Amino acid sequence: MAAFLRDSIKNLPRIPSAQERKANKPQPPWTICKNLTPLQAFYFFVGFSAWTVDAFDFFAVTLTLTRLGEEFGGRSVSSLSAAVTLTLLFRSVGALAFGIITDRFGRRWPLTLNILCIGILSLATSFVNTYSQFLAVRSLFGIFMGGVYGMSTATALENLPAEARGFFSGILQQGYAIGSLIAACVNLSLVDHTNNWRSIFYLGTGLSFFVAILRAICPESKVFLKAKAEADSHPDPLGRSAGTIYCQTLKTAIKLHWGRFLFCVWLMAGFNFLSHGSQDLYPTYVQVTKGMSRHQSSVLTIIGNCGAVLGGSVFGWLSQIIGRRLAIIVAIIWTAAFIPLWILPSSFVGLALGASLIQFGVQGAWGVVPVYLSEVSPPAFRAIFTGLTYQLGNMISSPSSQIEARAGEIHRTIVGGHDVEDYAYVQAVIIGVVCAYILTMISLAKEYKGRNFEEVATSAAVNDQTPEEASQKEKNYSEAEEVLVETISNRTREN
Repeated sequence: MAAFLRDSIKNLPRIPSAQERKANKPQPPWTICKNLTPLQAFYFFVGFSAWTVDAFDFFAVTLTLTRLGEEFGGRSVSSLSAAVTLTLLFRSVGALAFGIITDRFGRRWPLTLNILCIGILSLATSFVNTYSQFLAVRSLFGIFMGGVYGMSTATALENLPAEARGFFSGILQQGYAIGSLIAACVNLSLVDHTNNWRSIFYLGTGLSFFVAILRAICPESKVFLKAKAEADSHPDPLGRSAGTIYCQTLKTAIKLHWGRFLFCVWLMAGFNFLSHGSQDLYPTYVQVTKGMSRHQSSVLTIIGNCGAVLGGSVFGWLSQIIGRRLAIIVAIIWTAAFIPLWILPSSFVGLALGASLIQFGVQGAWGVVPVYLSEVSPPAFRAIFTGLTYQLGNMISSPSSQIEARAGEIHRTIVGGHDVEDYAYVQAVIIGVVCAYILTMISLAKEYKGRNFEEVATSAAVNDQTPEEASQKEKNYSEAEEVLVETISNRTREN
């Protein structure tokens, strides 16, 4: 126990010294963008678009909950939020299945198929007529939604130079916020104009098919192709098939890195409670507890997402200077500081300010997540590690909207002389507790900033080694990297 505490204290994030900040000073964002090749930019755009349309199709439900309640016989918000819970619950199934497929066969066609299926299920949602049909379709949607994150992250980030990853990680994660932003704009215009909730799912179908075409056009990942070519050039001396090698290596990697995997799952559970706790029932919160109209709630959602997009980009870039963990800590402290502004105002302007500042912090912390998970993951299993840890964390947080809805029914307040659900109190408690949890978890984590994706992924993919040798090589690399970083830091402090 004493050794654990000593190592934990030694590993706590710290503010970099002047020399370290100077050595790690990133390029300005415009220079980073300018230095990308057209193909690197296209890889990123495709991965970003896939994540954006995935979020759009998810938020199409949360933004239309009140209309869906009217459609399905006046069902309550807590009853309808079961669809959100089921979607989140089944995402882990898709993350596991598509993670294995994409690490084994590549990023291109698995992601294309995944996005096509999302489009088909979005179209199917628009044709449901009963509550049971709605739940069944959204459960299937959850499976395919779960496969997108790992594949889109790998597609977008693994082909970028190391100095660009932090900045573009922040932008990539904001595909989630931008998907919500687009859905809110559509709900404000198309849905309100047609007075038909099904129209948002028609548009989601078209967007999904368009992104699937983009992914089909975009070439396979160069990092994956290089690893595969090197593996193919070294026939297995034991005569094992590629599938057998992959499964055995995956099994050994799990044995070696199970602690890292479980830690990331529980870290992602906290992050998902933070985002879903502040987003999923936000339109319902401002309509019921604050007395805003549907139009005003859509505008507030748009304003909040604008703050989210800015926060993710800023903190993703900042993580290149101060490290991934410290950037997350700063963003979480920012979020906690503005909880009062999130819940106390009753005016539109006050709520808009609170929404933008809170989401700046929430999605600022999230902006570091894609690159952090990618750097933490065992390189030969990047898609399944990032996708599965994220989605298992999502599964743990899947009851978040139902918890909020049920707690709101218990905690009441008076608005305009009417007894209504007090979602402000509930969201304040959830956000505050989760912020404290994430601060504790990320402080105990390790820093992996700067890991070379291509070098490690290629060396780990060589299959003339036994699975144990391939995984041990990655473990030795990680340990050597940590010793090197610690040595440099010690010498910097001595100077």
